[in-house]
Amino acid sequence: MKINDNKKLSLLIFLFSSLATLITPSQGDYKEWQTRYPFIRESSSFSSSSSLSKGGGKGYDYIVVGGGTAGCPLAATLSQKYKVLLLERGGVPFTNRNVSFLSNFHLTLADLSDTSPSQYFVSNDGVYNARARVLGGGTAINAGFYSRASASYVKRVGWDAKLVNESYPWIEKQIVKVPLFEPWQKAVHDGLLDVGVSPDNGFTYDHLYGTKVGGTIFDQYGRRHTAAELLSSANPQNIDVLIHARAQRIMFDATGKKPRAVGVVFKDENGVEHKAFISRRRGSEVIVACGAIGSPQLLLLSGIGPKADLEKLNISVVRDNKFVGKDMSDNPMNAIYVPFSKPVKQSLIETVGITNKGVYIEASSGYSQSKDSITCHHGIASAEIGQLSTIPPKHRTREAIESYKRNKKDIPYEAFHGGFILSKIAFPKSKGELKLINTNADDNPFVTFNYFSHKEDVKACVNGIRIMEKLVRSEPFLNFTQCDSKTVDKLLNMSVTANVNLIPRHTNDTESLEQFCRDTVITIWHYHGGCHVDQVVNKDYEVMGVHRLRVVDTSTLDQSPGTNPQATVMMMGRYMGVKILRERVAKTKAKGLQR
Repeated sequence: MKINDNKKLSLLIFLFSSLATLITPSQGDYKEWQTRYPFIRESSSFSSSSSLSKGGGKGYDYIVVGGGTAGCPLAATLSQKYKVLLLERGGVPFTNRNVSFLSNFHLTLADLSDTSPSQYFVSNDGVYNARARVLGGGTAINAGFYSRASASYVKRVGWDAKLVNESYPWIEKQIVKVPLFEPWQKAVHDGLLDVGVSPDNGFTYDHLYGTKVGGTIFDQYGRRHTAAELLSSANPQNIDVLIHARAQRIMFDATGKKPRAVGVVFKDENGVEHKAFISRRRGSEVIVACGAIGSPQLLLLSGIGPKADLEKLNISVVRDNKFVGKDMSDNPMNAIYVPFSKPVKQSLIETVGITNKGVYIEASSGYSQSKDSITCHHGIASAEIGQLSTIPPKHRTREAIESYKRNKKDIPYEAFHGGFILSKIAFPKSKGELKLINTNADDNPFVTFNYFSHKEDVKACVNGIRIMEKLVRSEPFLNFTQCDSKTVDKLLNMSVTANVNLIPRHTNDTESLEQFCRDTVITIWHYHGGCHVDQVVNKDYEVMGVHRLRVVDTSTLDQSPGTNPQATVMMMGRYMGVKILRERVAKTKAKGLQR
């Protein structure tokens, strides 16, 4: 059964809308959050007197560029002993209702304005995507699911397991909750066990083969708790957080044997340019934590990257490195829609099947609870942009979007009662790249992920679809839907009209399923790479060939950690903050003993 173009995206976004019900923490008004975080202010308030240039003697011990999933815990940790400046290009999440409330999740993704917390981009593959533009980063616009990386992943990356196991709880005690475990999630959980995704691991943060319930950054009232709240653990006397501070480039002193990072050029909310400098003291650094899109982009804009590409844009070459922006990867996701005879309660991702077939199975529910909902524009994960349709990605045109929006109002709203089952490729082998289009730091770079270009990714996708097929036919699932065969046929027919992704009728036809994978691919926003270890940074995440510059975020990872990366990315920020502090203190003591 091949479903049309744009309708199903409308559904999936509510899948995200319902499953990712974005809700921020510390709702409160302006005065409430400003009282809790007095060190957060507009970037136009920045004074160069706090960051004197080269010979001035002052300056920050650390400038962290990017107040996102890794940047917030990193800056908070470093501020315990040193002076830190955190630069965030977006605003705060605390007063943004679209970020904060479940019912408004789709509005964040639909907001295409320059001030939106979600900056959309379209990869060269034709898949619509998003990057965060808000303090807290992806934790402010994601589905909220919290699950650690596996012990084997930690070992493979080379992290200190003891410090890792100290860093995760630091995050969890502050912002992670136990989910409500809604009926739909229980049906999916029990169905996964019924079809052999076992054992039942119960509620756990750990990454274990089988079926489990994970954590969430949404509390029982539906409020989102983002990485921005981790800044409450910062030393308020040692940290400055500037919002709407758009980093333009990193400054270098090239008079030594190796270029040395000395500071960052950024523009404030009025477009005025400022320069912030790090101290000349030994150990001071610029740390880039702008994410898998922003970090390689900033390195390139700063003159670190392939020489030929930089010279084409008249960017002065600081360090010729052909690997910057290379081997980008995004975890492909395919979703199917499961219609019900009546509305189902909204739920986020709460349970996951960790299979041995190279895929993770997750779910959400409660796409549409009213007739008005299907007439709304649901943003980046909606049918309006073809994201959930069976039309191939590069054919998801604006014209197709507009046509769908005109026709959607004629679809029976009963067709939108249901939930979604998602299959994500765990470790995609398909690789792409990132290149600059121009020298404007606010513009998206050129990004290609080459989804399903590797045959192993296609094979894993087919495995995932077959698991989903078994899941919807499992006894726990049928008991939950309480539909007879005639009702099921009726719902399926309505859903075809709604143009939603449904399981193909001939799942024994491998060739058919392979095409279904390619035609229905979407993103789950877990892209990574571009600043890989041993290519762009060393094992301590220091940029090779220059001094006093690191990258700490998903751009350094060649695989996405766990079923959903936010837990490990926040942990990574805390981990590296503690590691840097310990090493710097040790060096200071050693130097003192030598005297």
